[in-house]
Amino acid sequence: MKIGITGGIGSGKSYVCQLLMTRGIEVYDCDQAAKRIIRTSDDVRQQLLQLIGSLEKADIARFLLESEANAKKIDSIVHPAVFRDFEESGYQWMESAILYESGASKLVDRVIVVTAPEDVRIQRVMQRDGITREKALQWMQRQWPQAELQRRADYEIVNDGKQNLDKQIDDIIKKTIKR
Repeated sequence: MKIGITGGIGSGKSYVCQLLMTRGIEVYDCDQAAKRIIRTSDDVRQQLLQLIGSLEKADIARFLLESEANAKKIDSIVHPAVFRDFEESGYQWMESAILYESGASKLVDRVIVVTAPEDVRIQRVMQRDGITREKALQWMQRQWPQAELQRRADYEIVNDGKQNLDKQIDDIIKKTIKR
């Protein structure tokens, strides 16, 4: 069974994935894979260079945030390459902030959403990335609303700093992995 893990920026997806890894569950990180593929795939690099005129991270981010049309153009280049890479990787678990938006949800059998209150998410992103509240909100608004992710997911892990993450993770592992 293939499992997808998603959640909005600042929800703590990566932290939950680290906790899964301490339990021996390897998780494919779509964001890291996309960055690696952009660095190493001649085909992807050439397509991005033709589209943007630069391969600098800041230039790609700026182009991406300029418009939804620009984001879709980049996505149409990068997402198929990441999907192929995941399918060839042998991993059973995948972390993707944009699991549904990208179409990666079609590659998994079950979905776990990691959630947190919006104010907590904003603070986490501001601290992690050293950015303003406005920039954090701009990144959050580019993603689907948390309520929509909750509605579509099979399981939810609440990462609000109050709920017991270990218990939630262990309960989901019991439900998803046949022992």
